[in-house]
Amino acid sequence: MKKVVLAYSGGLDTTFCALHLSQDLGYEVHAVLINTGGFSSQELEEIENRANTLGIASFTILDVTRTYYQEVIKYLVFGNVLKNQTYPLSVSAERILQAKTLADYVKRIGAKSVAHGSTGAGNDQVRFDMIFQTIIPDIEIITPIRDLKLSREQEIEYLKKHGVSMNFEKAAYSVNKGIWGTSVGGKETLTSNQTLPETAWPTQISKNQPEELTLGFIKGQLKAVNGKNFDNPVDAIQKIQEQAAPFGIGRDIHVGDTIIGIKGRVGFEAAAPLIIIKSHQLLEKHTLTKWQTFWKNQLAEFYGNHLHEGHYLDPVMRNLEEFLESTQEFVTGTVKLILHPYRFQLVGIESKHDLMASKFGSYGEMNKGYTAEDVKGFTRILGNQTGIFHQVNYHDEN
Repeated sequence: MKKVVLAYSGGLDTTFCALHLSQDLGYEVHAVLINTGGFSSQELEEIENRANTLGIASFTILDVTRTYYQEVIKYLVFGNVLKNQTYPLSVSAERILQAKTLADYVKRIGAKSVAHGSTGAGNDQVRFDMIFQTIIPDIEIITPIRDLKLSREQEIEYLKKHGVSMNFEKAAYSVNKGIWGTSVGGKETLTSNQTLPETAWPTQISKNQPEELTLGFIKGQLKAVNGKNFDNPVDAIQKIQEQAAPFGIGRDIHVGDTIIGIKGRVGFEAAAPLIIIKSHQLLEKHTLTKWQTFWKNQLAEFYGNHLHEGHYLDPVMRNLEEFLESTQEFVTGTVKLILHPYRFQLVGIESKHDLMASKFGSYGEMNKGYTAEDVKGFTRILGNQTGIFHQVNYHDEN
């Protein structure tokens, strides 16, 4: 029997793939769940129990949450990356590391094939395939859902026929959960005018009274939440998610251009990522210079788009990561927020690197670094070229 390593999450698509590969195609299936922070211990146990009923040869859990932060999330925070100013790359970012980790596992066990449950209409198929083609170019890539052009209804019918027990009502929605947010796709996201029902969101709303939240950053990295220090930023992210998600914060519908050229729409819940990015961005407004901010914004947008489209292994990404990290030397301080139902309010920051330091003057009120005559001369020189242009070209009109 040929060995195949299957990217397995326990959802509808990968459950179908496991059964189809083992029962219909006769592969020795080695299912691998790559945990990027989206599963509780109980969920992992349930997924393993179901996987072992599908005729697979082995089931393995690889926890890469810390690696995910260090190699990907950290730079998304440094760059304040939001796709189309909305989406924190919750799924696209984790797919990159999942594919990379899976490719290494394929080499480790000597498999000749690798499989994933991507459809033929989304971005994930490109991300997985591109990483595999780069790291394990001689390995066969199998994609049952894409190749058979299956609908979710057809998958459900197949699994019921083979006696697989799972929550098929919940399976009507495609849910991808990780530490950097959860995406939710369903019949409503296939339209342009409907939103997800309340029951489809991963976290139900249970808070309605405002709460304060303070975040502490050291060189751009989240290190403290509400005064408590965290050695591992992953724990800090989870703490924020725990406090903020019950407000319904971070829910939205992202509409964007897919890698394959069609428009795509997906719901997501990402309370912690949005709070962290917006807090970090506010701290940067106080601690970076104008041109640092300008160039970082340009390069960070390219970095986010390049990662989103699966080009994580392009060496330019390492170059950009070095640049992004170099901008964070003085991005240290505390950001205060107030959490409300469905939204959060940025109150302000405290930092010893705050460039609004009052000893240099207060905007709109007074200055301490120059005189009125200095400003008059500066303004004349600043506008000199524009003035010459108008005098040369529009002199006669006046």
